Amino acid sequence: MSGVWVFDKKGVARLISNPTRESFEQKEPPRPGAGTATAPGARPRVLVYLPTNRVIHSFSELEQRLLELGWTRYHNSNNRSPHLVQFHRSHSSPHLISLPSNFHNLKLFHLYDIVVQNPCFFQVRDPPI
Repeated sequence: MSGVWVFDKKGVARLISNPTRESFEQKEPPRPGAGTATAPGARPRVLVYLPTNRVIHSFSELEQRLLELGWTRYHNSNNRSPHLVQFHRSHSSPHLISLPSNFHNLKLFHLYDIVVQNPCFFQVRDPPI
């Protein structure tokens, strides 16, 4: 177990796996669904498709954008991980994006993986208020 242990005023400790400033400033434990599983209390981020300046809301929308950019869905004949979807540039290219098959299970590192490999087309931002 790695992370930071934080003690509240009553002496109860909780482990913060990937601490952020917001997680230390919290007065109470995070609500379910607030932030990611690795950063309790962190603000959720959204993936924005830059040519249209629109937030990606679904896996089908993300897949459509990746296909437009030349990515193809990688079909593994072994199908060892049915909960994992992968995209690659070409059969001779080392570029690979691995994502969970459920869009709601995307973590921040998945979003940045998309951005790093497509920096002119995607960006991670704070959600609009």
